[in-house]
Amino acid sequence: MIIAARSQHLLMSRRTSRRSLYRASTIILLLSPASVSAQELEPRTYSASPVGTNFLVLGYTYLTGNVLTDPSLPITNVQARFNTMSISHVRTFGLFGHTASMAFALPFARGNLSGNVIDAATEIHRAGVGDLRTRFAFNLIGSPALSPEEFTHRAATGSLGVSLTMSAPTGQYVPTRLVNVGTNRWAFKPEIGISQPVGNWFFEATAGAWFFTPNNNFFRGNRRSQNPLLTFQLHGGYGWGPGFWVAADIGYANGGRTSLNGVSDQDRQSNLRYGLTLSAPLDRHWSVKFSLSNGFVTRAGGDYKQISFALQYRWFTQ
Repeated sequence: MIIAARSQHLLMSRRTSRRSLYRASTIILLLSPASVSAQELEPRTYSASPVGTNFLVLGYTYLTGNVLTDPSLPITNVQARFNTMSISHVRTFGLFGHTASMAFALPFARGNLSGNVIDAATEIHRAGVGDLRTRFAFNLIGSPALSPEEFTHRAATGSLGVSLTMSAPTGQYVPTRLVNVGTNRWAFKPEIGISQPVGNWFFEATAGAWFFTPNNNFFRGNRRSQNPLLTFQLHGGYGWGPGFWVAADIGYANGGRTSLNGVSDQDRQSNLRYGLTLSAPLDRHWSVKFSLSNGFVTRAGGDYKQISFALQYRWFTQ
């Protein structure tokens, strides 16, 4: 979701210059799929699974918190509250003797953004289908392609994997609005990840970068672009058995400065988050996952508290 905490009518009615208007439209808050993903702390994304495993996941996330803006802009006390529901499907398969997976996710978001624009209280509400996201992952080292029967007798080893996440501009987007659910642009994230079990403990590290195509129809025909956004995550956790584990998480995002019609803004991110994730099985097929995260250091964008819940169904096919 892209959020901008001001309206053109209020700014123009106060004879704000065109350049200030455009600058405010990009610098306030940018919740593109990449910046939201940079807020998400996801442990065990490179953990091993047998080939033919399918996961159907229903997810819910609640975000609330402040939005940090350029202090030179006439916008203060910006608050955001969002609810996001999603449905996703993941399937693992063998590729060149190693495990690979393909995932699809579709979100639905609704939320409110409030703040003071030149001391005038303003609130915006949006709801709609978000951008479709896909992810292909492949384990280069470790995680051989095993059947469910072979997988239960394997010795746990470390693995090195790579992935490519893609966000397509399929979400709700109205170019006459500054606040939209969709982004009207493509985004791509290559990533590398390491996973290492040590007895019942596990440790993971990932590094990736979001790359964006420009939005050539941003707010009545303007062109908005964004620099790459680097992401890093570290996870450490402990498991009690199949599907039952807890992890401490930390994530860092850097970059992502935006430009409007070639003019750069001072909104480069340098944000650090921490969190906790718990997963528990309900039976052979069902499991739940609960996570909490919060901003530790936020330079620009959303300084959020995030609560997430996921219900997962697993089954096997040939």
